[in-house]
Amino acid sequence: MRTNDEIIKLLKELTASRGYSISELARRVDMAKSAISRYFNGTREFPLNRANDFAKVLGVTTEYILGVNANDDITNIYNQLDTNRKRRVFNYANQQLGEQNNIIAFPTNTKSEVAVYGAVSAGTGEYLLDNEPELVDYDGIVPEHDFAVIVNGDSMLPLFENGQIIFVKKTTEVRSGQVVIANYDQQAYVKKYVNDENGIRLVSLNKKYEDMPINEGHEMSIFGVVVL
Repeated sequence: MRTNDEIIKLLKELTASRGYSISELARRVDMAKSAISRYFNGTREFPLNRANDFAKVLGVTTEYILGVNANDDITNIYNQLDTNRKRRVFNYANQQLGEQNNIIAFPTNTKSEVAVYGAVSAGTGEYLLDNEPELVDYDGIVPEHDFAVIVNGDSMLPLFENGQIIFVKKTTEVRSGQVVIANYDQQAYVKKYVNDENGIRLVSLNKKYEDMPINEGHEMSIFGVVVL
């Protein structure tokens, strides 16, 4: 089975060979252009349950896109996946079984209520208060998480949009490159944690915002890592 990077590379090649723009591809598979852009630039993983839609539009088989053949041990691969990826594979397999048996599979209603504990800034800082959460409607699959927050600002575009709900796993141990919720000088931010030859810092994806150095001149602690 192909990796996410291999699937995206193949989709880009097929899209170019058909002469489609990203806008045209998005229209044909009935998805937002911004979603396609995120898959293609690597900020979001390709949704395996939509592989069939892309295959139809691009004139290939779903198996070709996923890199699945008769010799693949799908059970072994499935058992190595985390919970969220197992859910995607199950949903896709269930859809395929329904089509095989000529059953119309109606979409599952995934709308639910999420407990949101305030806002984190993607710009100039917010106070993340330790108070009662607010229940907010969320239309989508809710991943395993410890708490949820709302993004306020544009410094993490294109990964996170203003007003987007994001999910967080509590931890104080993070690796360079992970997206974190951090308390920086008494205000809460969502930023990319970077530790390299240029020092330790919190980084915005939107380059109009300056890096935030982590040193003796600033108070900094980690609330958790964002579930991507």
